[in-house]
Amino acid sequence: QVQLVESGGGSVQAGGSLRLSCVASGRTSRSYAMAWFRQFPGKEREFVAAVTWNFGSTYYADSVKGRFTISRDKTKDTVYLQMNSLKPEDTAVYYCATKRNDGSVYAIQVLPKLAYDYWGQGTQVTVSS
Repeated sequence: QVQLVESGGGSVQAGGSLRLSCVASGRTSRSYAMAWFRQFPGKEREFVAAVTWNFGSTYYADSVKGRFTISRDKTKDTVYLQMNSLKPEDTAVYYCATKRNDGSVYAIQVLPKLAYDYWGQGTQVTVSS
């Protein structure tokens, strides 16, 4: 069992920055990848970015590429999402998720489509114009 706790959300003006953190507890050594998703009101959750736990390979949604950076600190069992040049359309609830390592190897482009096993409670990000 893995527990995920996000923090770092808040309100910021357009063009500003925020850094989200997600601390994992439990059997984190068996994670294959960790990811950030976001959900707009009345919409389905969408993929934002992912990082493989062992090698640190990353993948981004086109909408955030060049503005957001995902990273992980294995010593702290923490994944980060640095969000720069924020836009009002980035306003959403951001969720952290982890995919268990079941011995499978996935192409990096598949990370958005994986069935993630554990999710955090979400953190609100609000960007005003």
